[in-house]
Amino acid sequence: MTREDATRRHGQLAEQIRKHDYAYYVEAKPLISDAEYDALYDELRDLERRYPDLVTTDSPTQRVGGTPLPGFSPVTHRVPMRSLDNTYSVAELFAFVDRVERTLARETPSYVVEPKIDGVSISVVYRKGIFVQGATRGDGETGDEITANLRTIRALPLRLALRHPPELLEVRGEAYLPTKVFEDLNKEREARGEPLFANPRNATAGSLKQLDPRIVAQRPLSVIFYGAGEFEGVACESQERWLHLLAEAGLPSPSRYWLCRDKEDLAHAIAALDTFRKGLPYATDGAVVKVNEWRFYELLGSTAKAPRWAIAYKYGAERARTRLLRVVFQIGRTGVITPVAEMEPVFLAGSTVSRATLHNFDEIKRKGVRIGDWIYIEKAGEVIPAVIEVDRSARTGQEKEIEAPEECPACGTPLRWDGLFLRCPNPQCPGQLKGLIRHFARRHAMDIEGLGESLIHQLVDAGLIRDVADLYHLTLADLLPLERMGEKSGANLLSAIEGSKDRGLARLLFGLGILHVGETAAEALASRFGTIERLQNATPEEIERTSGVGPIIGQSVADYFGEAFNRQRIDRLRQAGVKMEAKRPTGQKRILQGKTFVITGTLSQPREEIAERIRQAGGKLTESVSRKTSFLVVGSEPGSKLMQARRLGVPEISEGDMERLLEGQIHGDEAP
Repeated sequence: MTREDATRRHGQLAEQIRKHDYAYYVEAKPLISDAEYDALYDELRDLERRYPDLVTTDSPTQRVGGTPLPGFSPVTHRVPMRSLDNTYSVAELFAFVDRVERTLARETPSYVVEPKIDGVSISVVYRKGIFVQGATRGDGETGDEITANLRTIRALPLRLALRHPPELLEVRGEAYLPTKVFEDLNKEREARGEPLFANPRNATAGSLKQLDPRIVAQRPLSVIFYGAGEFEGVACESQERWLHLLAEAGLPSPSRYWLCRDKEDLAHAIAALDTFRKGLPYATDGAVVKVNEWRFYELLGSTAKAPRWAIAYKYGAERARTRLLRVVFQIGRTGVITPVAEMEPVFLAGSTVSRATLHNFDEIKRKGVRIGDWIYIEKAGEVIPAVIEVDRSARTGQEKEIEAPEECPACGTPLRWDGLFLRCPNPQCPGQLKGLIRHFARRHAMDIEGLGESLIHQLVDAGLIRDVADLYHLTLADLLPLERMGEKSGANLLSAIEGSKDRGLARLLFGLGILHVGETAAEALASRFGTIERLQNATPEEIERTSGVGPIIGQSVADYFGEAFNRQRIDRLRQAGVKMEAKRPTGQKRILQGKTFVITGTLSQPREEIAERIRQAGGKLTESVSRKTSFLVVGSEPGSKLMQARRLGVPEISEGDMERLLEGQIHGDEAP
């Protein structure tokens, strides 16, 4: 491929991927399969490896930063990001309209009603159509720069879909966690014995505060825009036109809004939105009412905190009153016991619910919940039903205290307290096993298609599986007696199980469900240690020295492999043919064996990705320059390591030279 062909193909691939990102993450209407998308992405990434100078800041490959940030830099908002005043009644909303129209005297404005997204306010800046900066609202005058974190959000375009983009465009909106993602995230945290997020907004705020963009990338946040900040080269006269402009630019914006002429229109719009919002993929807590015509904004003015041309109408939190009948205790894959309220069925926020979380035993004590109580429930973040409070005035004296179980409900083992959490310590507990198998088979772990909830219950209850390793010893004869299992479906499942043997060390470590070990930590551990034998024999101190792995994870991993049962599990998985080495590209040669590299400055690719490729080629990456350093890889804006390397006479190479070394185009002794 010529340089000209590579440039042309790079542009085609980037444009196709941007189109598919918008279709998938914004419109929720994918145009191609995941496999087809991955093929396009891999081709683009491979092309950029061969021609590093083709990489641009808006390339789809530049979504995830490779190194943790030392801290957030302050960003001053040239146009202040003010909050909104709230109202909780139609009468107060009409009073707002009266104030606006009194101020405007002879002018009659129109109004736009939009959903009020319950997310985290952000500001995003594009220069000549390219995403250059993202920030939080902060105190309205100064926020935190979170550019690297926002870059991981697939719904956020890195380049505007405009043929002639303006010189400057600052858009404002919300980062949010989709309700389904929030639900799944809390299930994972519960299984790991971690505190649950109270609602999607808390989860979003916690994600954006992460200093490591790789962690943010694991939580598929999204964004939606509706407001304007500073801009140049844009002609816009109304909020309605602004929303059209956002859509034209390929920016996610409200899928529906209402243009209103008077109070009657506003009342209808508020009621219509209350129904419409229940089908939205994000949490909402009200409606935002704005004067449509921008020419009135200066005349209407603002208070120190809020504009006088907009107001938030807050819907009251929907709650229901019902009787608590009993409390059952669920067990997760890490042994955590979760109390769950079973109630008289009641209709709440669009569905009938009969179960609600009580979170943990400390929450039960704090709220004073008893069996037989009349309780109030809400959907936390409009997703998970939760017990909010007790109607103590309705008590008859017949209510019973909720007592924590002494034995595991699944296996009868005596339970142990671990801080706020009650755990079953039995690693062979069938309740934990079902949760572990679910986790082991999930897509980002061993990816065993067809191994669903019902089948897992049957396999465990029938005694066919007593550990995840038993999956690899199943036969068609074992499966055929099970419900809804035929020869074809059984053969497909066995084929999926066989295919999972080659997922690699990182996905195996994640699938084993080691306490506190998520996908990122599993990747880092696999990359550092290479084989499960090396990791098994490492001390907690050696493990915690892995990039992105601290003392808590280090001790947890060491504890896991210190258990005889877990070591037996690993041996049985190995005997079954499960690969336990870090994945390496096919045909990878150890061409950098014995070479040590240090990186300084900013590279076009994430550092961890380059580090992994160096390790796969037999090289070693260290943090500090010494006389033993073979090469210093110099990116843009290099730091003090460059001066140190020059003092010691360490050879300097560019990112392009590094690529040629990795591709075998030049040898270590030929590098400039």
